[in-house]
Amino acid sequence: MSKVRVADEVWIATALLHRQHPDRVDFTVNEIVQQATSAKVAGNPLRPGVKVHAYLHCVANKAPNPNRHRMLFETSKGRRRLFRPGDRYDPARSSGKDVPRNDQIPAVYRELLDWYHNEYSGDGECREADPILSLQGLGRDVWAGEGADDYVVRLRQGWE
Repeated sequence: MSKVRVADEVWIATALLHRQHPDRVDFTVNEIVQQATSAKVAGNPLRPGVKVHAYLHCVANKAPNPNRHRMLFETSKGRRRLFRPGDRYDPARSSGKDVPRNDQIPAVYRELLDWYHNEYSGDGECREADPILSLQGLGRDVWAGEGADDYVVRLRQGWE
């Protein structure tokens, strides 16, 4: 029996899809399940829990039932991509795992963790896609060289 956790298997399958199709934003749950089947991360046959993990247990922006993982993000009904820092998620999943632990996945897939941290989640794409996160740093030149309290006092001058 495989020691790879089902959630980690789902993450690996999704990461492999992202690497194979860098032009795609997301994938169907069936594509993720097919990738898990063909990659044989945990051997054959595919474990029945893979599909439910891809549909629900690993999805950050769904209520936990019961798992609290934040490994995938639902972009639209039936479509998933890897979770990225800055993505919204159900508050009950705040303590959930978002990537596999290096020592809990087969060595052949460990480079996917480096790819995820260095290219996928760290490339700024999620900031540009999220309208709120894209505002970070906007207007910082307005109060450059001036303390926050002094700035507010200056703005309020003449209000009386």
